[in-house]
Amino acid sequence: VARLLKDWGWEVEVFLYGSPEGMPPDARVNCERWLGMGEVVPLETGAVSQSLFSRAIFQVDFATRAPLVVDALFGTGLTRPIDGELGKIVGLLADMTEFGHGAVLAVDLASGLCADSGRVLGKAVRAALTVTFHRAKIGHYLQDGPDYGGRLANCDIALTSGEVEITLVEPAETVSVKATRHHKFSHGHALILCGPSGHGGAARLSARGALRIGAGLVTVGCPPDALPENAARLDAIMLKTVADGAGLAMVLQDDRINALCIGPGLGLDARAAGLVAVALEGSRAVARPTEAGVGRAEARLPRHLVLDADALTLLSRDPTLFALLHDTCILTPHAGEFARLFPDLAARLDAPATRGPAYSKVDATREAAARAGCVVLFKGPDTVIASPDGTCSINSAAYDRAAPWLATAGSGDVLAGFITGLLARGFSPFDAACTGAWLHVECARSFGPGLIAEDLPEELPKVFRALGL
Repeated sequence: VARLLKDWGWEVEVFLYGSPEGMPPDARVNCERWLGMGEVVPLETGAVSQSLFSRAIFQVDFATRAPLVVDALFGTGLTRPIDGELGKIVGLLADMTEFGHGAVLAVDLASGLCADSGRVLGKAVRAALTVTFHRAKIGHYLQDGPDYGGRLANCDIALTSGEVEITLVEPAETVSVKATRHHKFSHGHALILCGPSGHGGAARLSARGALRIGAGLVTVGCPPDALPENAARLDAIMLKTVADGAGLAMVLQDDRINALCIGPGLGLDARAAGLVAVALEGSRAVARPTEAGVGRAEARLPRHLVLDADALTLLSRDPTLFALLHDTCILTPHAGEFARLFPDLAARLDAPATRGPAYSKVDATREAAARAGCVVLFKGPDTVIASPDGTCSINSAAYDRAAPWLATAGSGDVLAGFITGLLARGFSPFDAACTGAWLHVECARSFGPGLIAEDLPEELPKVFRALGL
């Protein structure tokens, strides 16, 4: 990099941590080639400080001639915190960028970031641009990675792909439009459980999301006092009175209901706890008659359940409810809910990273899924989805997929509805969680700033058209 910039007329200084004698052969050859053009200065605080700040102070227009720092100190192999003299130099780079004296371009990974977790080891360089090679690393997308990496550019260096243990969620081609001659029940029937009067907005958002994403029918199950309120707000979505757990058990006798969502606006009272218990029991499987020769046989088909919001809090408070979780469930916690459900895992994730590979959000979500025995979707701009067998994907809303306006009340309720609708249509829990999360971000990106939760379901048709569906 130094030689190319020098050839192009840049004024270049090279600082070296260590000595040329200790370098690997290829690096030592490049260092010697540079020495034919310029000098190598030991990487020390005084020298770096003078280079970064002294000239900038005396430039008349340093904004147009501010220094560019190429950070090639540490990359994917960093296992220890950056401290001491190197920590001071990282602090100088932070001061430089904060006061607008220049910019940092990171090679492969901003120095100080853990490539496996995106967590800062001690201190880290904050880059404006990161150029990585072959493929992006997990740490580029998790936790602090996007904040410290700036823009991300991937450079193909013709390596063989190889297996990828953790994947980024990509658009699902399996999200298809409805065939013209299919009956509505062939696209599933989703039941959304609702809280008391005055608290039904979250369930209505979930129901709208489930309907828009393609569930054939969606029913909101609400207590008797909430029936008039919901009837005034809903048209294509049906209503059913569900006063308590016994009432829900009766509704679930309809074997056409193949997906449930419970939690948004549910409340934390005895009724809510009873509903969660019945939903967990009633979602294990549904008996559906099928033709078998002359007689009839019963097929045990999955009835999936999304647990969100208040349902997660109830699970965290009652171990007997948590014990009822099974493999057709999906948990969708944000960070606070995750900490209530899995306090030990959250504590490990929040503890300072003292070595690499650091404990990551991927590690925590995988352990949570194994413990719960079901799919866990750990929400955030770096949403991680894991199943009990360890299968894991990251749905990143960073870099060119950033959608900060998703941080608005009710957006998580819509996501729960998206996932429930996909489950009703026949998606597996893991695929429904991944696809729902991806479409959730795409709807936000398509709408743009000013988004409120109600806009997300209404943006789905536009997103589907853009996908060619």
